[in-house]
Amino acid sequence: MSLPEIAKLGHVALVTTDMEKSLWFFKEIIGLEETETVDGTVYMRAWGDFEHHTLSLTEGEKSRVDHIAWRTKRPEDVERFAELLEEAGAEVKWVEAGEEAGQGRAIRFKLPSQHSFEIYYDVEKPLAEPSKRSVLKNQTYKSWARGISPRRIDHVNLLTSLKANEISDFLQEKLGFKMRELIKAPDDSYLGTWLSVTPLVHDIAISHDPFAPTTHQIHHFSYWLDNAQDLLRAADILTEHGIEFKGPGKHGISQAMYIYAIDPGSGVRVELFTNGYLIFEPDWEPIEWTLDEMDVGFTFWGDQMDTKPENNPTIEA
Repeated sequence: MSLPEIAKLGHVALVTTDMEKSLWFFKEIIGLEETETVDGTVYMRAWGDFEHHTLSLTEGEKSRVDHIAWRTKRPEDVERFAELLEEAGAEVKWVEAGEEAGQGRAIRFKLPSQHSFEIYYDVEKPLAEPSKRSVLKNQTYKSWARGISPRRIDHVNLLTSLKANEISDFLQEKLGFKMRELIKAPDDSYLGTWLSVTPLVHDIAISHDPFAPTTHQIHHFSYWLDNAQDLLRAADILTEHGIEFKGPGKHGISQAMYIYAIDPGSGVRVELFTNGYLIFEPDWEPIEWTLDEMDVGFTFWGDQMDTKPENNPTIEA
């Protein structure tokens, strides 16, 4: 029997303490489209996302990421992952079809860090309403309808007080992720890892911070822009609306250009991301970086990343 496989990042389920501000930020500034609202949860996606949603917003007493979801390559992979995870000692909870709008039966479980993951296969791919639909049959919505207007969801970055290898080992051994780049400490532990199941340089990254308030924080999640000009346009839009941000800059690790902005409703950090490189080699060897190379690794050029905890808010995941 073949091992189950994850195909791609699906969505992020975000709980916000201020739904009005978060809706304004993600709809009017980021430019996501609302698919539908069910029982107070707003389901959204970018103009190039095909699945029912890549972000959901629910109001709550504390801002947090409820779960991060991944789609499998085959329907039977969901049950096979459940079996393998239970054999590994993980507690697996089944989510029945329809409990999450637009999605079929799924499982939820926690990483060793206590980050909550969801795995599913069946999902609706609704057409946009006619007034918003692109004339291109291979595109969901008209692009540039509002705001920054990213094409699709790209990746998530988890923050933890654990060493990054404690989580990345689990991702590789139990979920089939491949290591792409990493930061190695003098004691050979990992301070940061970048992993993927697709040709992207990372679908997920793990960032170690010994001062993180818990083992299960989120550093950011990211939406993809087509090119550098889109990123500069995003900087104009953010500035026009009084939203402070870090960037534009270029990472050495991933070679991608970035801007980081904070949702004023939930406090979650969102990365606007473009360029970078793709990996097609089946025998890829992970790129190793050391701490003394991080002036290049984190920021090749541009607005330097701020290392002060007070300037890097995170929320629990």
